[in-house]
Parts: sequence; C-alpha cells; structure tokens
Amino acid sequence: MNRMNPLLMSVVVAVWAATAMAAEYELTVDEKMVSFSGEQARALAVNGTIPAPTLYFKEGEEVVIRVRNRLSEPSSIHWHGLIIPSDMDGVPGLSFDGIPPGKSFTYRFTPQQSGTYWYHSHSGFQEQQGVYGAIIIEPADQSGSAVDRDYIVMLSDWTDENPNDVLKHLKSESDYYKKPRRDLVSFFSKLAAADAGQRQQMWRERRGFARMRMDPSDISDVTGYTFLMNGQSSRDSWQAAVQPGERVRLRFINAAAASYFDVSIPGLVMSVVAADGQQVEPVSVDSFNIAIAETYDVIVELAPDSGPKAFTIFAQAMDRSGYVHGTLSTQTGLKAGIPAMDRRKVLKMDDVMPDHAGHGSANGNHAMDHHADHDHHAKPVKLSYSDLKSLEKTDGDVTRELTIRLTGNMERYFWSFDDVKYAMAEPVEFEFGERVRVHLVNETMMHHPIHLHGLWQVLQNGQGPYAPKLHTIDVPPKQTVTVDVPVDNRGRWAFHCHILYHMATGMMREVRVK
Repeated sequence: MNRMNPLLMSVVVAVWAATAMAAEYELTVDEKMVSFSGEQARALAVNGTIPAPTLYFKEGEEVVIRVRNRLSEPSSIHWHGLIIPSDMDGVPGLSFDGIPPGKSFTYRFTPQQSGTYWYHSHSGFQEQQGVYGAIIIEPADQSGSAVDRDYIVMLSDWTDENPNDVLKHLKSESDYYKKPRRDLVSFFSKLAAADAGQRQQMWRERRGFARMRMDPSDISDVTGYTFLMNGQSSRDSWQAAVQPGERVRLRFINAAAASYFDVSIPGLVMSVVAADGQQVEPVSVDSFNIAIAETYDVIVELAPDSGPKAFTIFAQAMDRSGYVHGTLSTQTGLKAGIPAMDRRKVLKMDDVMPDHAGHGSANGNHAMDHHADHDHHAKPVKLSYSDLKSLEKTDGDVTRELTIRLTGNMERYFWSFDDVKYAMAEPVEFEFGERVRVHLVNETMMHHPIHLHGLWQVLQNGQGPYAPKLHTIDVPPKQTVTVDVPVDNRGRWAFHCHILYHMATGMMREVRVK
C-alpha cells in the first residue's frame, strides 16, 4: 500500500526482529512546513518526519542516540516511560541544560524493560508542534505471544496556531476555544418537558455549575484541532494491510497535547494485552479511552474465511470535537464505513462533587467510564482501569503516605499541585528504597493525565498484589486515585500533568530521590 511509510512501523515481526538490533541513532530536530489542516503551517520535525522515526531498542542492550538541534531555540528529547538514569531523562532544568541551537547532545542508556513507549521534546510546546515518535523495546525473552503483523497507531492533535498564542488566548479567556454551549432555549425546552422532580434537579445542577464557573460540557480546554493518526488526517486516512486468519498487534500511543480519545474498531473485538508498555492479563473490549501520554497494546484476530474485508480504526476526541480514522484492509484500496461519533458527554453535578470520589483507590472511572454498570451482553464493553491486572506481582510494604491535590483556576487559567505553581514549589523528597502511597485528589472539573518520570506508579485498582504499574495515570474530575511509588531510581525527576497547557502554567513538581 502506498501509505505504509516504514517510519510509521508497518512491519511484520520478522522484519522488526532484524531491525531491533540497531543500537545507534542520529536525530535532527528542524523546522518543516505541513498542511495537516489543508493550509500551510510551520511545524517541527525529527529527521524531516512527523511523527519522528520509530526507534527500536532491545532490553538489556545499550542505546546511543545523538540529537542535533537545528532550531533557533533550545530543544530536548525525553524518553517517556523509560526507567533510565536521571541525567539521560531529557528534562531541561532537572536532567540537563537542554540542547542549545546548533548544538548536539548524546543520550546513552541501557533499557531494562520492554514494550511500547514514546519520545518527545520537553522544551516549550515543541511536542505539540511535531517533535514526538514511537519507541519499541524488544524483550530479552522472546517467549511472548506471537503475532503475524505489528503496527503502531500514534494519535495526536494538530493546530495551525502557534501554541504560545493558544496559551495567550486561554489566559485571556479560558473558554476561548469552546464550541457553542447548551443555550437557554435548549435548557427551557427540556425544562418544559420534565416533571416536577426533574425540574428541581435541573435547576439545582444549573445553579451548581454557575457557582463553580463551569459548563456541563466542559471536558477539554482546546477544540478546533485537526486530529492525526500516524501523522495523517482523516482526509488522507492511514491504511495498513492485514489478511484473513491473522493475529495483529496494534500499539496505540496518545501523543496529543490536549486531547483524550475513545478508540474502537467496529467489527473487531480488541484484546488489551499491555498498558504503558507493561503486560497485563488480556481483556476483551469493544472500545477504550486513552489518556494523553498513555499507551495500550491490543491484539485483533481476523476470521480465517473472512474474504475481502476492511475495518475502520476510529478515534474520536473525548469532547467530541472531531475524530481521526484509519483502515485495516485485506485488499488495497478497500475501505470500511466511518461510524457516527457518540454523543458528547455532559457532566452531571454528581460527576464533579467531591463526595462522589472513589477515595483510596482507582474506582474504574477512567475517562468517566462506569464499566461495572454495563450489561456486557447488551452494550459495548469499554475498558476500565479496574480491568488492568499485571502478569507479575507488584506489591510491597508501604512505608508512608502522601496526598497531592490537583488544583487550578479556570478563570485565570493556571494549574498547580496543592495550589502552588511549579516556579514557587519546593521539591517532593523521596528516600531511596521506600514505597510511598500517593493519593492524587483532583479538585478540578478537568481530567489530568499525571506522569512521573523515572519511577513507576502502581495503580491501586482492586487487583491486590497484581496491580498494574503505569507511567501515566488519568485522574478524572473530582476523583481520588491512589498509586504506590516504589522508590528505586535516584535523581531529580519531573512529576506533571501531561496536558501541555496545564504543565506550562504550573502543574508540575520536582521529585527528588535521595
């Protein structure tokens, strides 16, 4: 197929195994003109491509990566989810000074893990502008589940606007990018059709949201994005070849700056086999929500006698401001229908009241999904955090507990931890060898994907000693999610919300391991 660029990894396992031995890479960050939206706009690219080239490592083998910065501003590369020495982590101001214009930096480390990860700039808004790519780490033990084909599906959001201007607009008017809200005509028409009890509840909710200075449709900060799948919009539509009877691994990566996605493949059941690079017990689902910076590996199986077939990979933004789709097909040029987007989620006061939170654990509300309420025989099955169960034991003795509040001010548009912005905050100090239980208390009405560099977060989701370990944790509005952090990697580490505009306005801390 003419759209299967090898940099985007459309590769069978045999080719992957041969390529994976490469241990040295040369990467150059430079400007590039693109037309993702149909209009020409300035972007940033690595080796001339968006996404950046896929990097193939092998567990236990040293990697050397030389990054040259041809921009007129400093740059950097962070290896998202990789547990490596802190001086190689790629965060300016913590790990190193950054890469000045016209200069190079050599990263050198040995990955002690396998799976699906990604890399991106940690300088300004360069990630939003195109500096991101996939990492595949081949396991040292090759006894895992065999597949016939292996594809990366990298999701992202693109704006023709300079991201610095986006932030200026958000700070001047936090709802600058909101699509038209539910108007009074709609409200009063529904009010007229309601009974007395329903009317009382509707008025109570409307007053409650007014006091909180938010709208029931508030889910994301920025709309109007062009959504991309492996660097292609729905206008171009990424395609990949499959054949009847094959087992196909799809490695989903959310590289967006500000967008969550709900993912489905109508006509195929997806078996989730890994989360954030870590293997989990397979979970069969019809759809899943992927928070910013998360990765999920899924396996789909085609019927052996299916004949010519095409299947749409459908990723709709959680705020329903748009979608992107691609195609798995058994025949060149064959396409499947594009499903209609689901209805936009409208919050109820119960969704955002503190007493609704699942204190002490992840209660399965990942991306507002109440999986336990689903009748799986009648409704599509959607993945929940509570479904994730590690294949290996992850438990340990907790030495102390810590509560971190996720805070912000929508009217002034700044975000923080414990009401203290990054520039004013003291580091969070951990002792090497301890295991800290951290309660993440979201006091805002936004989802926050919380990423901890250099250390795993073991999600307390009801799976006991087999709780999954993740590098990024989605914390829904007004919810509490609990993680255990085994402190086993010394250094200075970033801890932040992975919505770039939240991190840029203060939702970040340094974690210092002594």
